[in-house]
Amino acid sequence: MEDAAKRSSTLRVFWLWMGCIIALDQITKLLAIAYLKHSLPWIVIPEFFNLCYVENRGAAWGVLAGSQIFLIMFSLITLSFLFWKRTRLFGSLQGGSFIFTLLIAGIIGNLIDRIRVGYVIDFLDFYWKQSHFPAFNIADSAICVATVILIISQWIHDRRNAGSSDAKASEACSQ
Repeated sequence: MEDAAKRSSTLRVFWLWMGCIIALDQITKLLAIAYLKHSLPWIVIPEFFNLCYVENRGAAWGVLAGSQIFLIMFSLITLSFLFWKRTRLFGSLQGGSFIFTLLIAGIIGNLIDRIRVGYVIDFLDFYWKQSHFPAFNIADSAICVATVILIISQWIHDRRNAGSSDAKASEACSQ
């Protein structure tokens, strides 16, 4: 009974955070359309950060431009896979539920754009002098943050398991 209540609480938190991230992503994209689409970039920090409107018709960095059907299908397959394997992929990791939530919200945020307008709306533009990092959005940020946390969590998990495996091997050898 206690386990079911904990799962139910975890699910509510997942849906709440996922909904908030998707809403923030979609609201900021609507604001980008309203205020940035027909204007020059807004300089926030000179020679470092602008707000601008970009229609990304591909995946990251514009790769696979013009392949919207493929990118929509890839997103749907990825979402299905992540839900199917969520316990195996994230269950034993510290912050696994948070990582899962960020990934799902990011994928859905960009998927909504692909289905709704046929491209992903990007508006965050970081740069140094004339060198610009590709523009991105809140959904992209969620995916990137999740990926970094996943790598760190997996590394910590593997180090802990390696330490306990070494101790068990040492104990077995001494008997």
